Amino acid sequence: MPAQAPPKVERYAYRWNQENYSRLRRFIDIWLFVFRLTASRWLMNKAWSYRGGMTESNKARRRRQQAIWIRTTLLELGPTFIKAGQLFSTRSDLFPSEYVEELSKLQDRVPAFKFDLVERIIWQDFGRTIPDLFKSFDPIPLAAASLGQVHKAQLHSGEEVVVKIQRPGLKKLFDIDLRILKGIAHYFQNHPKWGPGRDWLGIYAECSRILYEEIDYLNEGKNADLFRRNFREVSWVDVPRVYWRYASPQVLTLSYKPGIKISHYEALEAAGIDRKLVARRGAEAYLRQLLHNGFFHADPHPGNIAVNPQGGLIFYDFGMMGQIATVTREKLLNTFFGIARKDAQQVMNALVELGALAPAADEGPIRRSIQYMLDNFMDQPFESQSVAQISDDLYEIAYSQPFRFPATFTFVMRAFSTLEGVGKGLDPDFNFMEVAKPFAGELMTNGGNSPNTENSGLLDQLSRQAVQVSSSALGLPSRLDDTLNKLEQGDVRLRVRSIETDRVLRRLSSVNMGTNYALLTGSFTITGTILLVNQLFWIALIPGVLALISGIAFLRLLLKIDRYERMF
Repeated sequence: MPAQAPPKVERYAYRWNQENYSRLRRFIDIWLFVFRLTASRWLMNKAWSYRGGMTESNKARRRRQQAIWIRTTLLELGPTFIKAGQLFSTRSDLFPSEYVEELSKLQDRVPAFKFDLVERIIWQDFGRTIPDLFKSFDPIPLAAASLGQVHKAQLHSGEEVVVKIQRPGLKKLFDIDLRILKGIAHYFQNHPKWGPGRDWLGIYAECSRILYEEIDYLNEGKNADLFRRNFREVSWVDVPRVYWRYASPQVLTLSYKPGIKISHYEALEAAGIDRKLVARRGAEAYLRQLLHNGFFHADPHPGNIAVNPQGGLIFYDFGMMGQIATVTREKLLNTFFGIARKDAQQVMNALVELGALAPAADEGPIRRSIQYMLDNFMDQPFESQSVAQISDDLYEIAYSQPFRFPATFTFVMRAFSTLEGVGKGLDPDFNFMEVAKPFAGELMTNGGNSPNTENSGLLDQLSRQAVQVSSSALGLPSRLDDTLNKLEQGDVRLRVRSIETDRVLRRLSSVNMGTNYALLTGSFTITGTILLVNQLFWIALIPGVLALISGIAFLRLLLKIDRYERMF
């Protein structure tokens, strides 16, 4: 039987199993979704749209409902938006937590396409038929997803393989959808509320790059080969081999590596596999990717990791990979030093260098937010901290401050949270931070390279600190001279913020607005009365209605001022 899709998707199966897409139809469907989303977001802040009042619980309930609607609509819109939604689920610095939680649930189990299309794609890419290339080929796919489906086959040499076939017309669909999405990115970039502080065009460019890379199966094959080489000395990590004779931009053939899905806990138990060992290996494998190689699997959900009979890990699907450059790792090291010293200023400067924080004229609120996190987390034992808790708090601060976490950072945090959840399912006592402890110590002492001796790591750390202190001391006279020059030239600006003054100014503004409403109400009432006395009843109705509207606005403003005064 072909892979079954959720009932919601079956209603839209015609959108998945076609090669020619209508540009006009896609334009209407996509922009209709955007307009409905912006309208619902506008209603979110309107008190009259809430039954029972605009309470925090009612707002949270509406956000959850809206997030579910977004997820189902993206599923209906097809492959481009499923993948875009999965990417957006890593951007908690851009979207509320309810949206991120729902988008992370996006699953792309969709109807399989027909076998005659599989035959046609293989003929187009290789100029040969399936019997010419394979000894046997199962027409029923093992799995079907938004970008393609996987068939089991056997080569003429007798080796068992899996053949990944791309969904027909996918690149054309991406071309159409991404062109429309570029227009949407321009719309949000120019939006007075959602545009400032957000690089929507940069997000679009990043999303577009990742999506096109994921449908290039030759690129995925290169990723798989590199990933395999990086783990060649680790016996408990198994990576499928790529058969390049049977690879093309739309077809990828890999060695068949069956295993038990890492989240099938009962099956692992029944097979006699040590679940605690598997949990620890999952975390260690990912930390090795990040800290030793800088090349990591950006989508390590349970469907992409299996366990072989010996308790080793099998990795699948290398379309979405991340890379951390050496210079980035050095900047991360500066961030870690700042965290270890509880120095909010150093952490903030390091985040600006990383591009994770936009420079701001008033750095005070951001520095206080960072200091709050340092004071809270650094007072807890390292082993008791949760990756999910840390990332949630980070994103909560990021959503209200000008943070702009790069995709690499958010991929890493999501992967950590996923692996921590899987680890706790395998072993209730599992703690990701405990596994990471020796890796973090290694990173702090020598920047991620294997230390030759314990003393060399300590000396390296001391030398780093000495260089930092000496450079600060040597730079102090020039900084003082620069500050004095700015004072003489009048270039130093003093920013003073008084909460009491702000409160008085807001109250004066409200009183001024109230006076305007009162004058308008009185003027319209007098006008209406004069017209009524002169028996111009229908004309008198117009100023009467305007007087009523301005009167209601005046009363609402009085209630708002009263509530505000009670708060203080």
